[in-house]
Amino acid sequence: MPALDAAALDTLFLTARTYPAFLPTAVDDALLTRIYELARMAPTAANCQPLRVVFVKSEAAREKLKPCLAPGNVAKTMAAPVTAILAADSGFAEHMPRLFPSWPNFQGAWDGMAPAAREWMLAQNGSLQAGYFILAARSLGLDCGPMGGFDREKTDAAFFPDGRYKSQVLVRLGYGDPASLYPRGERLTADEACRIE
Repeated sequence: MPALDAAALDTLFLTARTYPAFLPTAVDDALLTRIYELARMAPTAANCQPLRVVFVKSEAAREKLKPCLAPGNVAKTMAAPVTAILAADSGFAEHMPRLFPSWPNFQGAWDGMAPAAREWMLAQNGSLQAGYFILAARSLGLDCGPMGGFDREKTDAAFFPDGRYKSQVLVRLGYGDPASLYPRGERLTADEACRIE
């Protein structure tokens, strides 16, 4: 597989930023769907794909999300063109005969796992897909403002009342307002964070 060119690396990593504010430009629904279509192609354990997304765009949906937000996140979330609720589907195993047919008894293995192991698999793969989601959005020209400052229990009650989906992170989406950016924070160097054995 060929390496990405410098412009692509800039889009995904080097000049991409977490935006606190967005321009008042609408985001097309087809573009939102395309984010998921790209993110779903990246790897998860046994192709389990637990990510489920609610794109909060309408005024009614915004009002439903508003009381779930930490106070410091209300204004910027309400002003964003779209906020994606990224959740993990605790019932993903029902799709495994189609997603991973080479493991015909996945459901039995899943049911036999300790609860902590099931929670870990769900969280790990949901988190992987959340990262893929952000990169997919950036690759399509959108800017992101991921955040964890929200009440998950309230969010799940409001948007996933059957209890099957578990919200993990919110990602505000749109076209970032450059005037809202802070100076970029430092990153640890490879020498500080890595070792090769």
